[in-house]
Amino acid sequence: MASETAPASTTVEIWTDGGCKPNPGPGGWAAILRYGGHERELSGREAATTNNRMELTAAAMALESLKRPCRVVLHTDSEYLRNGITRWHTGWVRKNWRNAAGDPVANMDLWRRILDAAKAHEIDWRWVRGHAGDAMNERADRLATQARDG
Repeated sequence: MASETAPASTTVEIWTDGGCKPNPGPGGWAAILRYGGHERELSGREAATTNNRMELTAAAMALESLKRPCRVVLHTDSEYLRNGITRWHTGWVRKNWRNAAGDPVANMDLWRRILDAAKAHEIDWRWVRGHAGDAMNERADRLATQARDG
């Protein structure tokens, strides 16, 4: 785990987004990572997927790209992602990856990737309202749309 006293300069800020048109259908995801004065953009597409899978893929890819443990502030406009990672996953794990209805958790493969990638980091999961003027969220949305449209 990252040190509780790590200086702010060791904080990586990440903005993620993903989506499909139509849903399900062709999809794209994107992540913007900012560390100090450096930025890195990641993006990709899938021919047949869902909005939720693209949101989760963006977070997984961003976290998997980090090379060492650090403090992370991850911004997402997906309540599904934020709630899943901050509230629901402990119950899913306890119930052997079953949801409240007893069915297998949707997108379990991606949830597991995110949890594995998150282990080394201290992460603050922040929800931002989508399409509400947050410049970095809008930029991530544009990158995901560009990736989807190829």
